[in-house]
Amino acid sequence: MIRSELVLGLLKDNPGLSQRDVETIVATFFDEIVARLADNGRVELRGFGAFSTRARDARVGRNPRTGETVDVDAKRVPFFKPGKEMRVRLNVA
Repeated sequence: MIRSELVLGLLKDNPGLSQRDVETIVATFFDEIVARLADNGRVELRGFGAFSTRARDARVGRNPRTGETVDVDAKRVPFFKPGKEMRVRLNVA
């Protein structure tokens, strides 16, 4: 699913809202998640999962095209842990 499909799905379920309103809601939702993660916070959506960040140490990588070694800086990367309800629904036989 891409962002526009999400907007269309929400429009279908909420005919009283305009497309512009739904797009604003979706953008605000994602912006708030990103802002919280940027502040090193955590976002938990019960039944869905939790977004957080994890630290990656600096390391020496390799350019796959040239084989040259490259220094990779330490960084934080996003991490998603699915909630119990999602795991159960994904593993129904």
